[in-house]
Amino acid sequence: MMTPEAEQSQAEPAGEGAPNGAEVPVGGVEQGGEARVTAAETAETAAESAEEAAAVADEAVAAADEAVAAAEDAVAVEEPAERPEARLERAVRAAEQALIEYEIAVETFRVEVDNFSRLHHQKLGPMYTRLDELDARIAEAVAARTGDPEDIRKADEARARVMPMPGVEELFHGWMDGDGLFPEAAAMLTDQPVRPPQRVRPSDEARKLYRELARKAHPDLAQEEAERARREEFITRVNAAYARGDEALLRELAEEWAAGPAPKEQGPTPSEELYARLEWLAQRKEMLTLVAKDLEESAIGAMLRLAPDDPDRLLDEIAEQLLAQVAAREAELAALLG
Repeated sequence: MMTPEAEQSQAEPAGEGAPNGAEVPVGGVEQGGEARVTAAETAETAAESAEEAAAVADEAVAAADEAVAAAEDAVAVEEPAERPEARLERAVRAAEQALIEYEIAVETFRVEVDNFSRLHHQKLGPMYTRLDELDARIAEAVAARTGDPEDIRKADEARARVMPMPGVEELFHGWMDGDGLFPEAAAMLTDQPVRPPQRVRPSDEARKLYRELARKAHPDLAQEEAERARREEFITRVNAAYARGDEALLRELAEEWAAGPAPKEQGPTPSEELYARLEWLAQRKEMLTLVAKDLEESAIGAMLRLAPDDPDRLLDEIAEQLLAQVAAREAELAALLG
């Protein structure tokens, strides 16, 4: 079963000129590589397929619920005609197939949206960039002419949109991780002395415990792969405790090894596994439904709905609007500088 990713570029709706008099969205989108949009009607067909697959999945889940009730009733019968789990198994298989079809439809629609988003950026991205640059230059020209603090603030904001500040990761690359600043970095930024790492000298008892555990739990002594993996995980903890000179933890690890591996927990019954599978399928379908909804309500999805039969023509119309806006901005800037 494939796992769809709902990531897709967000774009603001643009201007006017959509088919049938609808307003055409104009807005920036995230960068992407080259893309090729498939046949124009593929996106609409994919959306319809997703709705049909969702209905089939709902029917399969309903059938599964009926099978659960039937299985529970069959348990009370002394001599059932078939195993209590048989109908439930068939319902699970039907729900799985319905979910697969639904996931294929959603993924197909996601790919169409992603491809259209990339083509949108490839064709219109330079125009959006030009508009942002012209807006910044116009704001700067106004601020230079008036000297008003508010105009200067607006100019700074407009320029910041063209040249965004680097992210925190870029500024502190090599100085921090997910847990925050490294101690050395924090010390340098606060003018504190950097403490050298303290040298650990394990006690004689810690060394003795370490050697005993290493001899007993060495992974090379394992005969099976599962046992080897258990020993490797255990020895990793032993090495970490010894590196810190933690004698108390080494004693605890010695007691843990002496007690042996934990007994295996009793697994679920076949019926419990089927119930759990049905629950997972229902949750998966809910997640896919949210993904499909996000795709349909996204800026790119909205654009595709405006012209499902000819999305390329929609891009051409938006490009004409952007070119007109660029010409207007250039004339405004020339007037300010002239």
